[in-house]
Amino acid sequence: MRILLWHVHGSWTTAFVQGPHTYILPVTPDRGPDGLGRARTWDWPDSVVEVPPERLRDEEIDVVVVQRPHELALVDRWLGRRPPLVYLEHNAPHGDVPDTRHPAADIPGVTLVHVTHFNRLMWDAGPTPSTVIEHGIVDPGPLWTGELERAAVAVNEPLRRGRTTGTDLLPHFAEAAPLDVFGMGTEGLAGHLGIPADRCRSHELTQDELHSAMARRRVYVHPVRWTSLGLSLLEAMHLGMPVVALATTEVTEAVPPGAGVVSNRIDELTRAVRDFVADPLHARMVGEGARAAALARYGLSRFLDDWERLLKEVAR
Repeated sequence: MRILLWHVHGSWTTAFVQGPHTYILPVTPDRGPDGLGRARTWDWPDSVVEVPPERLRDEEIDVVVVQRPHELALVDRWLGRRPPLVYLEHNAPHGDVPDTRHPAADIPGVTLVHVTHFNRLMWDAGPTPSTVIEHGIVDPGPLWTGELERAAVAVNEPLRRGRTTGTDLLPHFAEAAPLDVFGMGTEGLAGHLGIPADRCRSHELTQDELHSAMARRRVYVHPVRWTSLGLSLLEAMHLGMPVVALATTEVTEAVPPGAGVVSNRIDELTRAVRDFVADPLHARMVGEGARAAALARYGLSRFLDDWERLLKEVAR
């Protein structure tokens, strides 16, 4: 099967392209948002093929996976036709929740796929057929050592996204343990939040560097209030890290008892961070539970099997 999709979400796409198909990615000279092509910092197989937009009309395409509303217009313009369509929604709705209408609602012939059951519940898709295919992770391995008595946080652009990603909560966690914040747009974070520099450090690493760096920290903290289920949380669990997370969106489904501490009480969360930092044996035991839970629910084979069933059904 030949599948057209755009490189929008690198971590998700890394899992998706591990399947048995040919994956066509538009590429433009500037490698802008609509033509990013192959990833530079993820390991993708040779079955991921870059094609310029002007050549797409000549390509045989069995299914198109769109991920942003304007991609429907790109399909019409660049292909001149509409093959079977899947609209993949990565995000929880913003705006007038729970009455936010999904962009794919009422579009004939589209199948809407959510990455979490919470997202499906919150979006208003009208009569559009909707389903859920939960995340799958390319297993980085049980890399956790916890040798550093620090907490890891992974978030992109925390200053711009603010309360959505729980940026305002970081001073509370920095009192419980020194923080290492990994992600794009984290430079100057400590100063902006008034956290002493030794209690909050920023890091922008490649994907290859990120997992080993996170795994050296004692505990993973997920302060996100409102977003879809962060892949960084699932990756931390795969690494064997104990996790401390807000009980929001899909987190309560993803982190079962024994895999970490999930709560909306800041005092309980900060106490958990202190406990994990102070007790590496306890951190290791809980981290092993987190890894087992992540492998069972978010393993790559289950993810690819779910997509295979859907793609065959849509392409018929």
